Amino acid sequence: MPVSASPILQPVVALAIWTFVMWVWMYATRIPALNKLPQTNQPGADVGWTGAKLEGLIPPHIQWKAHNYNHLHEAPTVFYAIALVLAITGNGGGLNAQIAWAYVALRVAHSIWQSTVNKVMPRFGLFALSSLALLALVVHAAMAVF
Repeated sequence: MPVSASPILQPVVALAIWTFVMWVWMYATRIPALNKLPQTNQPGADVGWTGAKLEGLIPPHIQWKAHNYNHLHEAPTVFYAIALVLAITGNGGGLNAQIAWAYVALRVAHSIWQSTVNKVMPRFGLFALSSLALLALVVHAAMAVF
């Protein structure tokens, strides 16, 4: 008999998909920017480059996508873990699923804002709201397991 998936797993998968949308966007803008950099005759000049090295070489609006892609591997990792706890404990529906969708929507809005306009205070507001949604999920998970 198939086991029905918890509703909270849908926003989990949606955020994972969004992370790869940002991955594609990052490389679709970053690779052309890298190809425009002056070529050097020094063998191995581009060996071992890091994102920090690219900060001074690629225009900031190109780097914003990379910054956001990195951000999608920070706080959302807590979201993934907490959503799984809620799903496993049978608490992944109803209000928790709605909060999870709100979290994903806020993270997507944060990504779009950071990758295009990147004004800090509105970006912080989106981050703060998403953090409050995540905090609510953490509290609900704690109530379920303690």
